[in-house]
Amino acid sequence: MGLITSYNLRSMLARKATAAMTLMGIAMVVAVFVMTLALAQGFRATLVSSGSPQNAIVLRKGATAETVSAVLRPQLPLIESLQQVARGADGQALASPELVVIISLPRLSDLQPANVPVRGVGPKAFQVRDTLKMAEGRRFTPGTREINVGRLASRRFGGLTLDSDVKFGGAAWRVVGIFTADDASFESEVWGDVDLMMPAFQRNGYQSVTVKLTDPSAFESFESVIAGDPRLDLRPRREQEYYEGQAETLTTVIRVFGTFVTLILSISAMFGAMNTMYAAVAYRTREIGTLRALGFSRTRVVTAFLAESVALALVGGVVGCLLALPVHGLSTGTTNFASFSEVAFKFRITPLLLVEGLAFAALMGAAGGLLPALRAARIPVARALREI
Repeated sequence: MGLITSYNLRSMLARKATAAMTLMGIAMVVAVFVMTLALAQGFRATLVSSGSPQNAIVLRKGATAETVSAVLRPQLPLIESLQQVARGADGQALASPELVVIISLPRLSDLQPANVPVRGVGPKAFQVRDTLKMAEGRRFTPGTREINVGRLASRRFGGLTLDSDVKFGGAAWRVVGIFTADDASFESEVWGDVDLMMPAFQRNGYQSVTVKLTDPSAFESFESVIAGDPRLDLRPRREQEYYEGQAETLTTVIRVFGTFVTLILSISAMFGAMNTMYAAVAYRTREIGTLRALGFSRTRVVTAFLAESVALALVGGVVGCLLALPVHGLSTGTTNFASFSEVAFKFRITPLLLVEGLAFAALMGAAGGLLPALRAARIPVARALREI
């Protein structure tokens, strides 16, 4: 085994030019593969991190998103009175009635209009979602036309800087604070007082109510009580599960499209590996005959050439992963199909994605090296030795 390994290593070093070309071809494919998955991973992570395991979001039965839901004002006190809802230090229920509408603002990168989500929230919103922190300025004052803006939204859309005025809903709103939310989708939103935003957008009810439960395990009883109350034509969902569902469609589209593009690119990379290994077989006919004469079986020869091809591909995979790493943490944005609003998020390259990239490289190496390896094993020993 040691003889075969050293033989394969010397062979790759002897063919530096062709090996380097094959290596870089595989590296580029792996880089595209990892970056595409990082895009999907970043979008999904941004939405999923918006949910808290202790929170539940209440929507109208049958509603798939807040934008198509409705919660009547008389239903809010009924929800707040449930014993599964946590209470603040003042004894009031930690429940935030909310409204989500879409406004158009210019995107700073190209000045083209973009759909920006505006969320009207209740006075307990920052206690219900306790991951939100003010990075600049202060929280908006209830009962005033003040707004808070997510950090990613302030950097991506025009007119949302601190102390600026932005017009929507027939009124001017003053930005008094910029908040962060651990890279959650809330950072792409504009927040203000729900009781002022409802008349501004000509609405007479809420679209959802987000509550903090006394304990994550209280969700089942909370769901059961709401389902058993005929006055509440509503359905609660765990907040994490809700946002995970919101991310599913676009994440699937990105993964399918990215996989399709990567597979097309990988065909050329596999042909490159195949061409390199065929050339190696033609160049090393005498060595193959010598190995066979020394007692190495056809299976060992096939294994040796496959191992050489896979090893070359894995080196390319490592290079590809290194090429993809700089995009980690870069911000981008896309339209969320569930809400038709733009969500800013960051590329996320995880250790698992790197492992998948290396596995994909190994697969390309094995596919590209299989036929040349079989050809090497089928070379008659007598014919190979005649060339010595």
